[in-house]
Amino acid sequence: MNYVLYAVPFFFLLIALELLADRWRGMRTYRLADALNSLSAGVLSQATGILTKVVGLLTYAFAWEHLALVELPESSLWVWIFAFVFYDFCYYWNHRLGHERNVLWAAHAVHHQSEDYNLSTALRQTSTGFIFGWIFYLPMAVVGVPPLVFLTVAALNLLYQFWVHTRHIPKLGWFEWLFITPSNHRVHHAQNPIYMDRNYGGVFIVWDRIFGTFQEELDEEPVIFGVTVPLASWNPLWANLQVYAVLWSDARRASSWWDRLRIWFMPTGWRPADVAARYPQAKADLGNFRKFEVPLGRGAQVYALLQFVCYLLAGVWLLAQGDALSIGALLLACLWMALGLCSIGMWLENRSNARQMEYLRLASNLPAFWLAGELGMLTLDVGAWTWLVAYSLASLLGIWLARGSAAPALTPPV
Repeated sequence: MNYVLYAVPFFFLLIALELLADRWRGMRTYRLADALNSLSAGVLSQATGILTKVVGLLTYAFAWEHLALVELPESSLWVWIFAFVFYDFCYYWNHRLGHERNVLWAAHAVHHQSEDYNLSTALRQTSTGFIFGWIFYLPMAVVGVPPLVFLTVAALNLLYQFWVHTRHIPKLGWFEWLFITPSNHRVHHAQNPIYMDRNYGGVFIVWDRIFGTFQEELDEEPVIFGVTVPLASWNPLWANLQVYAVLWSDARRASSWWDRLRIWFMPTGWRPADVAARYPQAKADLGNFRKFEVPLGRGAQVYALLQFVCYLLAGVWLLAQGDALSIGALLLACLWMALGLCSIGMWLENRSNARQMEYLRLASNLPAFWLAGELGMLTLDVGAWTWLVAYSLASLLGIWLARGSAAPALTPPV
């Protein structure tokens, strides 16, 4: 069962309630571009995850079948409780090393790039975590946790983490001692030096207390959200590639072959000495911190929001149908999704070529639509083509109506 698919309506209901709480309490925890960037990263993660989840599934199933020390019964309540706690223990180390090693941080950084903190941030997930993430859960297979139990507790762990991404819930007394809460998870998303690299648990905070990585949220130290090397972009594809690109650039510039190799596995932030000297890396000044922002008129914002809703609905449809689609169809869907979400990101950044990118995106829908029909994803009848033409014309009208509604682009070149 795909728990995330069934949870989507509840996610957006709670986001709507948080927006109402924002208005009622006079807070401003949402900005449209930032929220759309977080949600776009989430949609892209779920779309690509349909393809990449096989890595974790196959490796876990293989280890369980051939390396399990005992065969734990799937029907036992105690097995489920044990698996739920054990999964969170494995998650703690996956999460912790995701902050402590360059190549793992490259995958996880996406989740921390937002400079706001709200429920949309919870949905801001990586598309590349599958590369190494599966390794950390193999101990569960070795002790005999059945794959169905593993998949279920993994989904429950992920769903639990949604509600802690809010600024509207204060400290929760005794609950703070045992469980991850909004307060101690706000600490985890901070870039303040006192808060960085703390509170890694998914459900239980006890691992952090045991292994010395716990930090309480302090009244005298307001949290500043984000990462020390800002993303400065609304492009979800670049969000996934930014840290990899920096590591690759540093590795290529290093004079030592040993440095070129080990940079990927060194502690986060480590750079070859010669590269750091020649190419110093600017970091955010927390004393004069300003969130990344690009002025955009109301018409352009509404256009971006409506286009994103179309891709969100397509993403939900893809989650529902993914298991029945061929590899070719899934690749086409992922490419189509990535192009569209990147185009929306460029539009939100008000780049000089954003309109041309939108025209290219709309034009690409025609061959993508035809290929989807050839691959059995869609039934192409007169009604389907009519919807495509109507959508394209409406989008062109939207581009025309939004013209001139944006200030000059402020986005630095990537």
